[in-house]
Amino acid sequence: MKVKDIMTVNVAAVGQDATLKQAAELMVERGISGVPVINREGRVLGVLSETDIVPKAASRPESAGVIGLFASRKVDERHRVAITAADAMTAPAVTIEADASIAEAARLMVDHDVSRLPVVLGGKLVGIVSGADIVRAFTRTDDAISEELQRSIHDHNLWDCLRELDVKVIGGEVKIAGRVNADTVAHVIEALAWRVPGVVSVDCSDLTCDAAERELRMTR
Repeated sequence: MKVKDIMTVNVAAVGQDATLKQAAELMVERGISGVPVINREGRVLGVLSETDIVPKAASRPESAGVIGLFASRKVDERHRVAITAADAMTAPAVTIEADASIAEAARLMVDHDVSRLPVVLGGKLVGIVSGADIVRAFTRTDDAISEELQRSIHDHNLWDCLRELDVKVIGGEVKIAGRVNADTVAHVIEALAWRVPGVVSVDCSDLTCDAAERELRMTR
């Protein structure tokens, strides 16, 4: 499962020349807290969120009478003079490729403390993925997790390196047993398991390596 499988395709976005008022109206209409800002070619320039618009509202002296004259001093100059989405947006945007894994999207959200990522393909906006999308993906069934893991092992051409393989998934906990012909293969299988959405733990303690056993026999 990749980002393109869970992203929202009907993306609410604004052009770089859209006014803050137009952007705010779109956010209210769609019930969202932020929108990607794109240029005429559809490339993502930044993201405009509520936290970019609120300082603009706070910069107006009349927002709090005379006290507003002093409170507005706390607003940075960029937001104070912002008129368009491009003026106030947070840039550069943290984006993710459509073919990236969901695990990678989750890491980006955590690392950059964001709740949504514009999804790009060929540099152009094609969707958006949110924390809620990732949470939904995390609720997948054990059968779906097992099927994706075995498909991933097949796609990485690892079947020829396996002597036996038994994959069990219970409550998102993955237990892999069997025999492989190299330690590196065991490490790759474990890494692939962790990349599957919905996995909460991976146990490869029963995955043995033929090469390791041969070496052990030779030392006896």
